[in-house]
Amino acid sequence: MISPFSRSQLIFGKDGMTTLYDAKVAVFGIGGVGGYAVEALARSGVGKLDLFDDDKVCLTNINRQIHATRKTVGKHKVDIAMERIIEINPEATVNTYKMFYVPDTSAQIDLSQYDYIIDAIDTVSGKIELARKANECSVPIISSMGAGNKVDATAFEVADIYTTSGCPLAKVMRHELRKHAIPKLKVVYSKEPPITPKEDMLTNCKTGCVCPPGTVRKCTHRRQIPGSNAFVPSIVGLIIAGEVVKDLTGYM
Repeated sequence: MISPFSRSQLIFGKDGMTTLYDAKVAVFGIGGVGGYAVEALARSGVGKLDLFDDDKVCLTNINRQIHATRKTVGKHKVDIAMERIIEINPEATVNTYKMFYVPDTSAQIDLSQYDYIIDAIDTVSGKIELARKANECSVPIISSMGAGNKVDATAFEVADIYTTSGCPLAKVMRHELRKHAIPKLKVVYSKEPPITPKEDMLTNCKTGCVCPPGTVRKCTHRRQIPGSNAFVPSIVGLIIAGEVVKDLTGYM
């Protein structure tokens, strides 16, 4: 019988599509990377998705986040992502959590319930905690090493964290993971040296904040606001989703 996922079934087979439909995947961070990962998972037929992000769509998200449009500015990202998933696959089960995942909030979530975890958040403490908890639960996890301040979408690759090089975030992660005796972590990273953002008074959020009212974690808390574009975060998110689908179905 023809279905929205018939073309996928030609690759992964009926059993593979059943596995994806039954799979429960958690996505932490529904921004430029996580948003595209969620989109691809929904279009791949993943049947259960839990979305974690406390952020609202900002005007400055429109250049790179799939759910960000003029109509969605000011709305919670997880809510918009859920609406898109249901429009793609009405049979999907979607849970949303308006929370910021850090060590202090990690106890609220039982990661053992998931078949796969995607880390698309941008704080080292949260990324380390996710890796640590996933390791304790023996749940597969894949982590984005960051797509900000980069322009070469072809430079990203999948690797274990301990074989990475040339990525400042991956270097910090390797150091922290060793301290926690975490033996491995699948990541998507790039050796491309990050550029230095070209800030001026017209584009500096610190002097012209446009975050929606009620935004808890404004980008102005950062020492440096990273630059980004429409094509790098999307590629990272799609690579991550592809790894999840291949791992779940056993596709080689």
